[in-house]
Amino acid sequence: MYGAEAGGAETERTAFRRAEKRYKLYKSQPPRSRKQPVVNRTDLSDAIDFLAVLESFERDGGTPEGIYRFECPGFALPIFCLEDRPGFYFIPCALTTEEQCHWIRQSLISFPQPPNRTNHTAIYGPISDLLTAVQNKKILVAAEHSNVDLVDNNMRAPRYIFSETSLDAHVEGQGSCKSVAASVLLRKLRWSTLGLQFDWSKRNYDVSLPQNKIPNDLCLLAKKMAVPAMSSGEEFQPEAAIVNYFGPSDMLGGHLDDMEADWSKPIVSISLGCKAIFLLGGKSREDMPVSMFLRSGDIILMTGQARECFHGVPRIFIDDEHAENSDLLSKFSGEEDRCFVDYVKSSRVNINIRQVN
Repeated sequence: MYGAEAGGAETERTAFRRAEKRYKLYKSQPPRSRKQPVVNRTDLSDAIDFLAVLESFERDGGTPEGIYRFECPGFALPIFCLEDRPGFYFIPCALTTEEQCHWIRQSLISFPQPPNRTNHTAIYGPISDLLTAVQNKKILVAAEHSNVDLVDNNMRAPRYIFSETSLDAHVEGQGSCKSVAASVLLRKLRWSTLGLQFDWSKRNYDVSLPQNKIPNDLCLLAKKMAVPAMSSGEEFQPEAAIVNYFGPSDMLGGHLDDMEADWSKPIVSISLGCKAIFLLGGKSREDMPVSMFLRSGDIILMTGQARECFHGVPRIFIDDEHAENSDLLSKFSGEEDRCFVDYVKSSRVNINIRQVN
């Protein structure tokens, strides 16, 4: 989805790729059966469970071998680190359920709003009020005047607009283009960018692209959570954020986040929604990665040497046994929350905030 990734046959033989394949979601169809494909069971016994680590520490003050409690004066939340991964910090249960609900709402309502760019922008142009369109069961169709410039934000007029009815649309000079349901667009939303906009084709931040500042409450949260990874007397300066949206079968391949100028400044990564497996490797794909669970409300920090480590998310869990999102779902109780309930049942959102310069 982003960062430096490698491909081809060589990656199939690396330790990181083997770990990805181990945890990836696989389904099998019984021969001559009309039943739904069966999800193959995965051995999860090696994955670090930081919630269990926290509970054990609170009970008897101990931690498993290779894990230690990090002391940060003035920081109220528990922090755990890995002895062999300097610069990696895990803050379990960092957000309350109410805070998680707030950031899920923001991730679906506000963060995809123009001038923020999403994976849909290159195809459809700027799309406004996607979640509202989903709630009203609208359809995206081609706009009649798609080549007119908007004065505000120096953005192109939308090539597509939402309509009440499903009609095939015609784009001048491009032939017919079928309409798309807003609900389909939400399910296919994979990323949005806040603050400084990331140019995926050039793999850099493009200061010429229209942008809004990162919301103040998200900046304050990132500054607060980054404290354990910052040098004494320094304050984290949020300048950009990438929001990743995961569906049931989605994964984030092993990569490095290497486009920021100063790797001594952390990436603040917030997990929301369904539980996931996170892989943290080393400086080479040949290094065997450590696997761990990421639950809704967990926050991880990566700075210094950890910024040089390959990492990824090979799996999210949507089944009742492993998703662990029932408390979160119970907070979306109103009829107007139906879209959030449907989304959270089978999705994960990751907000990662960066200091670019």
